[in-house]
Amino acid sequence: MRLNLRKIIPAPGASIPFDFQMDLSDLEWNGERPAAHPIHVSGTVRNMAGALLLEGEADTVLELRCDRCLKAFSRETRIPLEALLATELADEENEDDIVLLDGDEVDVGEIARTAFILAMDTKHLCSEDCKGLCAKCGANLNNGPCGCKPEVDPRLAKLAQLLDQPE
Repeated sequence: MRLNLRKIIPAPGASIPFDFQMDLSDLEWNGERPAAHPIHVSGTVRNMAGALLLEGEADTVLELRCDRCLKAFSRETRIPLEALLATELADEENEDDIVLLDGDEVDVGEIARTAFILAMDTKHLCSEDCKGLCAKCGANLNNGPCGCKPEVDPRLAKLAQLLDQPE
């Protein structure tokens, strides 16, 4: 969504609100498409004494798959948006921190998309205490033990025998 800032650029203290839905269902992340639901983006762009500041948030429900047990689950996600906007760069040192305007417009959708991608977790767990799958039989250990006998490293077998002996 492109937002025209012509009215607030010359007016310190002025602001323009934005509120829209964004579709990122085509975004692939680790072989999955987690953004199955629309992303609600809202906020304002304010002229703070000549500096344009974009503040807002993007929120949605992500459809994910647990990296340990492979169970599908949903998670509500809220991502803060913040960007400093400028018509031109004063120096090249801060170019990563500033979003350049295209004429008098800013692409809020692109800012939200970038923030959304950068905020994505690299590991998704259905719960913090997820036990995952048995390495031998593939059973989901969250549903209870699978019955597989734990393998003992042959280098430590004698030590295991000592620990099993009654005193």
